[in-house]
Amino acid sequence: MENPTTSKVVLLACGSFNPITNMHLRMFELARDHLEDTGHYSVIKGIISPVGDAYKKKGLIEASHRVEMARLATESSEWITVDSWESQQSDWVETSKVIRHHYEELLAREHNRDDVDTVKYTKKRRIEENYIASSVHHRKRDGPQLMLLCGADVLESFGIPNLWKQEDIAEIVGRYGLVCVTRSGGDPHKFINQSDDLWKYRKNIHVVHEWVTNDISATHVRRALRRGRSVRYLLPESVVRYVQEHSLYSAESEQKNADVVLAPFQKYSDASTSG
Repeated sequence: MENPTTSKVVLLACGSFNPITNMHLRMFELARDHLEDTGHYSVIKGIISPVGDAYKKKGLIEASHRVEMARLATESSEWITVDSWESQQSDWVETSKVIRHHYEELLAREHNRDDVDTVKYTKKRRIEENYIASSVHHRKRDGPQLMLLCGADVLESFGIPNLWKQEDIAEIVGRYGLVCVTRSGGDPHKFINQSDDLWKYRKNIHVVHEWVTNDISATHVRRALRRGRSVRYLLPESVVRYVQEHSLYSAESEQKNADVVLAPFQKYSDASTSG
């Protein structure tokens, strides 16, 4: 039976997923347990959104492969899904815009149940306006919330010059909220304390501690693959088979985009120079 006092939450994870690992999937489970243990939230869905090829990260293989591997990895999940919208965009899309896209989709689905087509758009706009004006943290209590799920490395990347726009950080953390899963050796609380922007919205940041140490990273997996080493039990078995069948992650693929500037650096550096 649904608890009317809890807020419904959808968790959205953006990233390369190059390839998706068991730790990526584990993050969703940890985040759901943490949020629901507070008694304030009910996590109803998880979304994996692989970044598009235009991100230009070194070693980033084609989005079609990364999306398919993510789909294979989540086949057995009853609540985690994969969305290809971001990966299909011809240009790199800022994370804040990806979150907006999924929030609008969430609103449309939530209110499609009883909205007549002719009034659906008007009602959706009114709901969005009420949401934005609802409180200092822009929280809407009677509808689903969308939170960005990430690792501590993403949180700390907010401090890297020209990787994020400050207004995007404020929107992501201030309007939507962040669920950050720690890795061994990381101290997200310290980073939050050192950042005025994150400190301002600290109540919207949920830090999740992983007590069972798991340092699987896609970087380590790619290194093992190009060296011919086994990656079984680091990735879902269906993903291991897919990698083998398509001969993914070679020394050659790791050099892809090696001489290309990462999309956000290119965009924000150009903007600051022209300004």
